[in-house]
Amino acid sequence: MKKSFLIISIFLFAVCALGQKKYELGNVTIDELKEKAHPNDTTAVAAILFKKGKTYFDLDFLNWTITTEVELKIKIYKKEGYVFADQQIQYYSGGNQVEVDYDNVATYNLVGDKIEKTKLKKDGKFTEEVNGSYSNKKITLPKVKEGSIIEYKYTIKTPNFITFDDWYFQYPIPANHVEYLVAMPDFFSYNTYIKGNLNIDKTIPDIPARKGKSFSEKRRLYSVDNVKAFKAEAYVNNIENYIPTLQMVLASANISEGVVKSYSTDWASVAKNIYDAESFGGEIKSTSYFQKDLDLLLQNVTSNDMKVNMIFNYVQAKMNWDRTNGYFSHVGVSKAYAEKVGNVAEINLMLIAMLRYAGIETNPVLVSTRSNGIALFPNPSAYNYVIAAVELVNDQLLLLDATTKSAVPNILPVEALNWKGRMIRKDGTSIEVDLMPKMSSKEITNVMASIETDGKIIGKTRQQYYDYNGYVFREHFLTLPKDKYLEEIEKMYKGIEIEEYSTANDIDLSKPLIENYNFTHNNIVENIGSKAYFSPMLYYARTENPFKDEEREFPIDFNYPHHDKHFFTISIPDGYEIESLPAPIALSMEENIGSFKYNISQAGRQIQLTTVFEINYSNVSPEFYGTIRDFYKKMIEKQNEKVVLKKV
Repeated sequence: MKKSFLIISIFLFAVCALGQKKYELGNVTIDELKEKAHPNDTTAVAAILFKKGKTYFDLDFLNWTITTEVELKIKIYKKEGYVFADQQIQYYSGGNQVEVDYDNVATYNLVGDKIEKTKLKKDGKFTEEVNGSYSNKKITLPKVKEGSIIEYKYTIKTPNFITFDDWYFQYPIPANHVEYLVAMPDFFSYNTYIKGNLNIDKTIPDIPARKGKSFSEKRRLYSVDNVKAFKAEAYVNNIENYIPTLQMVLASANISEGVVKSYSTDWASVAKNIYDAESFGGEIKSTSYFQKDLDLLLQNVTSNDMKVNMIFNYVQAKMNWDRTNGYFSHVGVSKAYAEKVGNVAEINLMLIAMLRYAGIETNPVLVSTRSNGIALFPNPSAYNYVIAAVELVNDQLLLLDATTKSAVPNILPVEALNWKGRMIRKDGTSIEVDLMPKMSSKEITNVMASIETDGKIIGKTRQQYYDYNGYVFREHFLTLPKDKYLEEIEKMYKGIEIEEYSTANDIDLSKPLIENYNFTHNNIVENIGSKAYFSPMLYYARTENPFKDEEREFPIDFNYPHHDKHFFTISIPDGYEIESLPAPIALSMEENIGSFKYNISQAGRQIQLTTVFEINYSNVSPEFYGTIRDFYKKMIEKQNEKVVLKKV
């Protein structure tokens, strides 16, 4: 019995050791190199065999340093997976120095029946300066081909202990094993947040403490196995909002003779700390640099509405955005005003200061842009943008952003439409603000066309863009050279040729932007024998449903509610008569999510069609995904139904 127990113990120890070795760099097997496709996802171009990370603290003469070490082992299945051979880490290289380095970088290939290991040479690792504050540390792995396994380790050392870098548990490729170990001194207390739907295993690891430490530490191990790749889906504002991620932010620190310092424990304290900063609240109080100009501008103006519009238009026209975000001023509002250029904070804090000077109750609103992600938990880096809010009667707010030349009051840049912001009042109190538009932005299209006997369609189009539709058009298309924009239209509507293109109300933001053009199209009408077939929606008929998957985990983001109306008048060619028309239809979704109406009729030798498509919400819960997918399917089918003409 003792002998059997000994054998079992040795066996279990060997299995345990083998399991640990499986997740170590340098342990590459022939079977792994021979694997042609991922067993759980044959479409994968590559897979993470394992990703291990650990973060720990060191103390040196009362200075704390946080070190994060990450080890990765990746299998390349297809040529499209070669992109994983190029890796980079962006880091802050100004002020307090952050150290970044790669180590143990190698590529493994199967040559005959032997494993060939190729290490990274010196010229495969380099540093690239992004700007005065940020740099990229890059590597390019050698000899990568289909079937290769690549592995590397990187280390990041930073003096910043306020927030940790986010740790992701899901990626664009499958991941067989992901783990992250955090070891923190008892001096520090962090708020921990895990977003996403993965079931992350959280344990206290049974591992020996690091040697040479002068403090005790708490340790947590987060791990997950067999993670499928995440897929990019249509109408998602930022996929990273939904990727399973561990986020940590400092709540308090006890590092000075028992004195506990509190940090970001709730949204109210985060907002107040930002407001109290000289480069935020201090800039709002500064008025001397603009007083003479504003007094002259507002001379004899008594209406508050006029004051708001005049000040907004003044700042918008005078200032030029340097394309950088942030809620803190970089150079100061006075210098930005004199030089007529500034970041988001300098322009919009200046706007707030002027409105307050004019007696308008105005407050800053902290915003997290779409690319920055949704602000999920209290911390200063949750925000990266600031706008102005004028408080109206009945607790209504007028939201203002003067950074772009195309915006008007209550029309924000689409990048700033990211769920909720936080408005801070003069006394430091703050409230949550809904940033998402409620009004429906219209687009009205009129098309008059005639079909020639050879099937060519000749016509005129007039489109009117209101509110957000007008803003988006002005911001994108009017910044392009005319020939470049026409190229975009012709790519969008394949087969169209455009002439005599013009726009109106480009600068007058109080009116809808209008575009007019003549067109010809050779690929809409299909002639078969004595009959001709075409969609009466011409080149505006959608051909593909953007909602393809059976299920969806993420909200559907339409940016803003919209109302699209199309009028078509189509003359049929001589020698033909109308044999049949598609039937009218009215589709609607539950909870008033949206609708589609299609009314068609014949008037002599003309076909008249009116379509109205409405989406009534900016965001829709994924629980209605089936409804939306089915709605789009039926709408697209109707848009592609054919008018049938026959020769007489």
